[in-house]
Amino acid sequence: MARLLLLLVLIGGICAAAAASSPLLPAAETMRVSFAGKSEFRTVNRKPLGTCLDPSPYLEISVSTGGAPLPDEAFLNVTVSGVRRPDRSHWLAMITPSNSSVLGCPLNGVNYIETGDLASLPLLCHYPVKAQYLTSDPGYLGCKASACQKRRASGTCKVRTCAATLAFHVINFRTDVEFVLFSGGFATPCVLKRSGALPFANPAKPLHGHLSSVDSKATSMRLTWVSGDARPQQVQYGTGKTATSVATTFTHKDMCSVAVLPSPAKDFGWHDPGYIHSALMTGLQPSQSYNYRYGSDSVSWSNTTKFRTPPAAGSGELSFVVFGDMGKAPLDPSVEHYIQPGSTSVAKAVAAEMQTGKVDSIFHIGDISYATGFLVEWDFFLHLITPLASQVSYMTAIGNHERDYAGSGSVYPTPDSGGECGVPYESYFPMPASGRDKPWYSIEQGSVHFVVMSTEHEWSEKSDQYNWMEMDLSSVDRSRTPWVIFIGHRPMYSSSSGIPPSVDPNFVSSVEPLLLNHKVDLVFFGHVHNYERTCAVYQGSCKGMPKKDAKGVETYDNSNYAAPVHAVVGAGGFNLDGFPKIGLHSWSLSRISEFGYARVHATKTDMLVQLLEKNITCLNSQFCLLSKL
Repeated sequence: MARLLLLLVLIGGICAAAAASSPLLPAAETMRVSFAGKSEFRTVNRKPLGTCLDPSPYLEISVSTGGAPLPDEAFLNVTVSGVRRPDRSHWLAMITPSNSSVLGCPLNGVNYIETGDLASLPLLCHYPVKAQYLTSDPGYLGCKASACQKRRASGTCKVRTCAATLAFHVINFRTDVEFVLFSGGFATPCVLKRSGALPFANPAKPLHGHLSSVDSKATSMRLTWVSGDARPQQVQYGTGKTATSVATTFTHKDMCSVAVLPSPAKDFGWHDPGYIHSALMTGLQPSQSYNYRYGSDSVSWSNTTKFRTPPAAGSGELSFVVFGDMGKAPLDPSVEHYIQPGSTSVAKAVAAEMQTGKVDSIFHIGDISYATGFLVEWDFFLHLITPLASQVSYMTAIGNHERDYAGSGSVYPTPDSGGECGVPYESYFPMPASGRDKPWYSIEQGSVHFVVMSTEHEWSEKSDQYNWMEMDLSSVDRSRTPWVIFIGHRPMYSSSSGIPPSVDPNFVSSVEPLLLNHKVDLVFFGHVHNYERTCAVYQGSCKGMPKKDAKGVETYDNSNYAAPVHAVVGAGGFNLDGFPKIGLHSWSLSRISEFGYARVHATKTDMLVQLLEKNITCLNSQFCLLSKL
């Protein structure tokens, strides 16, 4: 029998300087096709904004575009001038669409809280995409930027006003933008001044192309992108090949809600998604690079990008990256709904690593964007991952913040998805899944068989998903793919405590025996926002322990299979979870609370897994080795 070696290496920190094809599924199997135009949400819940008493007649809001339409991405300097009395309660919101004129709604604080976001955010009846207090300009309260609006006969200034300039990062989310100046803070807002509508130069622009694998042959790749235009577009790739897209969309009527309090996705968090285009590139070769662009002559074309197909099932080598719980963070000083502070640094680190040419695919295992019912956040997330997902296969698993909501059929009735109930997730990330709202699948790349499950859909014994997992694990050909990696979102083992608990004992008792019975080698989970690695564990007991050599390398001898090794890799961007100082479990062998991701290199005989922490400086390295002998 071949000597199989799985190396599990924990690297503490990287220096900042390093860093046969399947056809498209019928629309009915993916998402309802709609060419009916934009959502009717603009006519829902529209009320006039309250106006502040006695606003200054000199107020103006100017944007650095100079009146030109907005580009696809820009850092705008927005200047508020003519303020007679600067106040700490003054703030500026970026709102889209520009006709989202609604009253202050204090009860909307509940809508934020139900998704888990406890930050202090603007309480309007329509969600502001971004907001900043004018005190973000350090000279505002001291009136460092002043102008004389009226002079006395003597020439001295009679009326002097103050100004503030704020930076806003904006991307093309298709609907026009308005900047609105408020007083009264986030809780009791009233309007001082509006900028008027600012349209994008090309709302139909095809953007945010991202790739995914459709099968284990690696001869086809799916490209998905967004556009404001419903008409079919094309991807041009390779040497003269083309594929036509299918466009899908969804409306606020497709979102989940309850009767008493409409969900964010159903109400004030809604933003029209435009159209999601998907096209299948066929006739490819595994482990090969191709150029492509997407769009049409009528709406314009994307830039040309190079991508690489993953290695086919059964081939010699595979290198992939895996992480969970990434989300996004603003690139300006704004507050936004649900900021994940480590997301930008982790994304940049993965992008830098991809420049080495040694990343074949990426697995993002749940809690994808943290939009949680605030739909414009999906655009910001797609913008963040485009440098990654446009070049290699970006495979995903569904998490609680994509799926869970009361009455939705999720295993967990918490409101974590904000009413999305998996609809935007499945639209933006079409995986080779079992069917609509059955987002589990398996795929083989190189020497690895991946089983990707949904911890949010029923997994109990005899359920559809359980039966599928048992069938799939039983079918693995170990001579072709000697390694089996099991992926989901919620973990079976975690030392971090939480309310509700991070580990569901019913999930463990139902699914863990499948892992042991089918000799799963390695298990990746997210949900808990740190890194933790176990021994070879089953039912809370270590069935296999590593041996440490003089260099600190830990080796698991799996000559006789004992149990899977579990790794939590949920440190992709969300605020980190710590570990208890006492009462640690014997199965917990390595614990790191730092932002990062795991890098895996697998051959037929060995697999090296490295956790890469994103710190400013390099730390000492720790090594552990998991091996099959």
